[in-house]
Amino acid sequence: MRRLLLVVWLGLLTVAAGLVPGLLLGPPWAALAAPPLALLVWGWVMLERNWRSWRYTERADDLLISRGVLWRTTTVVPYGRMQLVEVTSGPVERHFGLASVQLHTAAAASDATVPGLDPAEAERLRDRLTELGEARSAGL
Repeated sequence: MRRLLLVVWLGLLTVAAGLVPGLLLGPPWAALAAPPLALLVWGWVMLERNWRSWRYTERADDLLISRGVLWRTTTVVPYGRMQLVEVTSGPVERHFGLASVQLHTAAAASDATVPGLDPAEAERLRDRLTELGEARSAGL
């Protein structure tokens, strides 16, 4: 899904950067398409690396979410601190059969998201986290 969005936006930019100057100023100016094209190729590779870096693990007392290629981020959300677990899916995500699970806690900085899940898996995870959160509710 992200690769499609990358190709659409940077593909349009590449065509515009090469076609418009090439037609108006001459063929040598069509080389202005090279930087957006290079960015598109680099983005294609980086998106896969980023996608493969996402992990989540349901542990006994908490949910562990890790992500990142260069800068690794690990988030641990205790089940008892979860206040809201929701499944979201925008129009592009729905088209590709994807959904995200978003966890909300009392601390704004500790909200966590698990993107790119199959909708059935997202609903299963939401139900499981809700069940564990109610069972281990720590209260405020």
